[in-house]
Amino acid sequence: MTSPARTARAVITTMRPRQWTKNVLVLAAPLAAGVVWTRGTILDVVGTFIAFTLAASAIYLLNDVIDAEADRKHPRKRTRPVAAGLLAAPTALFCSGMCVGLGVGIGYVIAPRLAATLGIYVVLQITYALWLKRQAVIDLAIVASGFLLRAIAGGVAVDVPLSQWFLLVASFGSLFMVAGKRYSELRSIGAAAGTRKTLEAYSESYLRFVWSLAAAITITAYSLWAFEITSAGDVNWQAVSIAPFVIGLLRYAVDVDRGLAGEPEEAVLRDPILQIIGVTWLVVFAIGVYSS
Repeated sequence: MTSPARTARAVITTMRPRQWTKNVLVLAAPLAAGVVWTRGTILDVVGTFIAFTLAASAIYLLNDVIDAEADRKHPRKRTRPVAAGLLAAPTALFCSGMCVGLGVGIGYVIAPRLAATLGIYVVLQITYALWLKRQAVIDLAIVASGFLLRAIAGGVAVDVPLSQWFLLVASFGSLFMVAGKRYSELRSIGAAAGTRKTLEAYSESYLRFVWSLAAAITITAYSLWAFEITSAGDVNWQAVSIAPFVIGLLRYAVDVDRGLAGEPEEAVLRDPILQIIGVTWLVVFAIGVYSS
């Protein structure tokens, strides 16, 4: 019989703590809008991070139950607790339901619209896990929507308007990351492994086209947005921020091109230069926003 401590460790592992870094995207809209960081605003953003972490963890738990058989054929995913037999499917499903309830509940306390955003995320991801992940192109859009909804959630939580440029950058930036993820998967394990059905429908050249196109639109939208924002000082810091933004995308694209971006958060965490570029961009952009 599995001990409670071992089961708890298996549940936490299945909740993918390393991927919780994605939920930092809830900071994007408040930072872009230049919100005043009062105690209430900080609590709302932290609460949104926790709520999205719970909602995403619920999907990971559910997905691992659904994909257990396929995961056993994958060189890395076969060690996941459900696939390896370390976590029973009923336990994983129970914990998934608990996470959804807690996440949406926290979202509702912060703002009813945030609860609705979380609900949309959960419904889309469940539909993806059960059906849409086998539909070529649609699977890219659904996974990208997960990143986009995180960015939207931060704006909804603190009640700031989301500009068209912000939504364009977030949308196509998300597509860039997802297409790069699929490209890396195709290069590392190939379509014949049978671990992801849609990989059979993609070629390396097609996915390269998608992530190149998404990167081009992201950079264009970001540049237009940066020049549209006026700065109170002599220096247009938003325009200056274009340089580290583009360099950061190009640096990340190196990992994509080498097939090393199958897990975007891992690609970022193992590259200190990319992290420095990211912090530089964030500082320059923040100076522009808060000085305008």
